[in-house]
Amino acid sequence: MSDTNDTMNSKVETVDVNLDEIFNGAATAEGVTLPEETNTPKGNIFGKPAETFDDAFTEPETSTETETVAETEEPVAETATTEETKETAKEVFDELAIDSEDVEVEEKKEKRGRKSITGMSDVFNKLIKDDKIVPFDDDKSLDDYSAKDWQELIEANLEEKARQVRSETPKQFFESLPEELQIAARYVAEGGQDMKGLFATLAATEEVRTLDVTNERDQERIIVDYLSATGYGTSEEIAEEIEIWKDLGKLEQQASKFKPKLDKMQEKVVAQKLEQQEMKQKQQEQASKQYMESVYNTLKEGSLGDIKVDRKVQAMLYNGLVQPNYPSVSGKNTNLLGHLLEKYQFVEPNYTLISEALWLLADPAGYKAKIMDKGAQASVEKTVRKLKTEQVNSGGSSLGVDQKEKDTQQSNKRKIPRGNNIFKRF
Repeated sequence: MSDTNDTMNSKVETVDVNLDEIFNGAATAEGVTLPEETNTPKGNIFGKPAETFDDAFTEPETSTETETVAETEEPVAETATTEETKETAKEVFDELAIDSEDVEVEEKKEKRGRKSITGMSDVFNKLIKDDKIVPFDDDKSLDDYSAKDWQELIEANLEEKARQVRSETPKQFFESLPEELQIAARYVAEGGQDMKGLFATLAATEEVRTLDVTNERDQERIIVDYLSATGYGTSEEIAEEIEIWKDLGKLEQQASKFKPKLDKMQEKVVAQKLEQQEMKQKQQEQASKQYMESVYNTLKEGSLGDIKVDRKVQAMLYNGLVQPNYPSVSGKNTNLLGHLLEKYQFVEPNYTLISEALWLLADPAGYKAKIMDKGAQASVEKTVRKLKTEQVNSGGSSLGVDQKEKDTQQSNKRKIPRGNNIFKRF
């Protein structure tokens, strides 16, 4: 069989972009997407160029007034005796683990300002040439260094060495791991979670790698695995080929021919799994970036539909959606949205509020219409009560006026005096 016809008959899964999987789909903090951390400086949202992503409204407003404070520094008098300087140099060399001869330092008289120390510069010049000390990147001569300068230089070098150790240790540790664990570490670093599937693949690869072409049982296993992977035929047809090669005494020869190719196939399976995880991570990063930009674009105009929001509400909503500032039941941090979902479901159950939130998310138009109907009904009821009150008050007032007018009309009617009847009986 020619090499050009060697193809791998391994099961390769098609990777689909599944938003439920990317955002985890659950109504908990696990379903909340958060942006990658960036160091992009924040500016003013209202003066942002179109091509620049600006989240200025996430910062609280500050006063435009500034104050300029003039600072003056009084020179500090420093003194150093010969014995003190020798002791300081000795401590420095002991801490840096650098062997050196005793350094003679000239004693200077005390004077106003920072005091320079002579003699030290020769030693440090040599250490710098030997790459045991890293100098500062300024133009100040070592001959002009004061005791404070030497202290800062030594502390900076100690911190630099510590930083190098911190940065190199993980790399050295990673490189010291077996190849299988290096692959697993890379898989986890890229966000992989199917550790069982990964180690099963690695175990199969290691098992194939250790097959011995001089062992007849391993020879048959190599040939079966290779021919099956390349789609040679059915298991019966492969078994017939093996029997033929046995009769011809070519079983080991064929196994030796197929073994390197089988090893490469298994390596491709592992590489394929890592590539799938890398592609999935890129999809998640892209989805996260798109999520952050979408939240920003939604809030930047200062309104949600026809509802205006001020800068304080803008900042609360933006940070609440993109900043992972709250612990989650999953063990990871989540944003305010995920935090409140968990709070009112598990910590301080409020199923009425959760039901309203679900109704709003599932049917925004229906929920808002119901709220508006309720507001309109309350307004109508208030108006009716007001009208009834005014009617009662006006009714009572009208009754009093009418009676008064009636009495006035009666009193204003023309009257004639009663005449005296002389025949009237007393």
